[in-house]
Amino acid sequence: MPNIAVARLWFEGNSFSPTPTEADALRSREWVCGPEAVARYAGTGTELGGLGRFLEARPGWRATVLRCASAQPGGPLTRAAFEGWLDEVLAGLRAGAPWDGVYLSLHGACVAQDEPAADLHIIRQARGVIGATPLTASFDFHGNMAPELATLLDGASVYRTYPHLDMDATALRALALLERRMAGERLYGAIAKLPRVLHSFHMRSGAGPMAEVWAEAAALEDDAVLEAAPFGGFSWGDTPFAGPSGMAWATTAEAATRAAQAVIGAIESRLPRFAITLPGPREALATALAAPAGLVALLDPADNPLSGGVADSPGLLRALVEAAPGVPTVFAFLHDPESVAKAQAAGQGAAAGFSLGGRTTADFGQPVAVTATVERLTDGLFTNEGPMERGAPVDLGATAVLRVGDWLRIIVTSRKEAAVDPAFFALHGIDLTATRLLANKAKNHFRAAFAGRCAAIVECDCPGPAALDLAALPFRHVPAAWRG
Repeated sequence: MPNIAVARLWFEGNSFSPTPTEADALRSREWVCGPEAVARYAGTGTELGGLGRFLEARPGWRATVLRCASAQPGGPLTRAAFEGWLDEVLAGLRAGAPWDGVYLSLHGACVAQDEPAADLHIIRQARGVIGATPLTASFDFHGNMAPELATLLDGASVYRTYPHLDMDATALRALALLERRMAGERLYGAIAKLPRVLHSFHMRSGAGPMAEVWAEAAALEDDAVLEAAPFGGFSWGDTPFAGPSGMAWATTAEAATRAAQAVIGAIESRLPRFAITLPGPREALATALAAPAGLVALLDPADNPLSGGVADSPGLLRALVEAAPGVPTVFAFLHDPESVAKAQAAGQGAAAGFSLGGRTTADFGQPVAVTATVERLTDGLFTNEGPMERGAPVDLGATAVLRVGDWLRIIVTSRKEAAVDPAFFALHGIDLTATRLLANKAKNHFRAAFAGRCAAIVECDCPGPAALDLAALPFRHVPAAWRG
């Protein structure tokens, strides 16, 4: 009876976010182990959902699920948060040995305080504990991948969609590679790098240059090449391994190397098509208001929580309040526990003055003062209905909807979770069919559930932790030439 160990740390670190990510951010989003982990995520579009499907098809297998944790992207994990998770997992690996195999669900762009390549550190430490035991991993497409990973692992897979709709399928591929290695088959890996840091706006899998790269990578797979896929990298992760990668796993070292280099060559040949410029918030608002009838999304990717934003920058909200377009508008959202508490104290239906945005830092702008009516209070609990992380539970903490005049609704939350699922808006009583402007701190993942609902999607560049100008950021590990 095969006996495998499973552990998970899914976190993307923005090195320039003004606040570190504490252990509470992990515990409030995903902090499970043992049978509870598989049961809680059964049937969901997540890596743990994929693990459940894999085990259901193999009733003779045993899996010990060690600590599994995730948090929304943010500032680097604190040393205590990172080492707390790692120490628990390494202790579990030691206690349960010998294992027949180990599977790690990781991100690839995890950054911790004093550890800019946290995923590499995890895998080195795990390999040191388990020795020659077969070890595979799954990664996010936005991983900043170290070539050394291909020598430490026995197989790996990466999301092949962006927005990420194949988390469960990626886990299944990584587990299938583990099964082959456990059966005695030797697999060889290779990771090729491109010394550039690219924005991911034009990296969607539905169309565009990266969709073409994915197609070329898929064409490389055959009986010898089992996995060939690109990584786009994560622009705001300050690590020596930043930037795009091509990864391959094959039955020979030569085949893996050729495939990985072919993937990175496909990215390099399309470099000019990944370039992006965006208007400021006022210009973008004018464009949005001129769009055809229907729901129009006005996105602020510079403070996108899924890029490590703080969900607190006030630039787009200020532009809306000053322009006062008067059309039905929803602003999603501000991570603002203080305003939620103030709304709760005032009570539903009461009016009060609020100072919104700019609480975490004034670096991205001063707060916006509004007088608003508390329209709705919620417990912040819902289950994802859309295609991304389908079926997974979400806890925003207590939330409030603040109404400004008769046209603007602002959602404020106690916890930071991206507003990329229809259930987020249903929780807050928002009828999107009656909404003209949906101003959202979001980027490409928003499109998974909303591209078909919007008459237009307009993006702008505001001050924020994930703003466009990489040259202005104080990188320590990424050469300036890579950021051109």
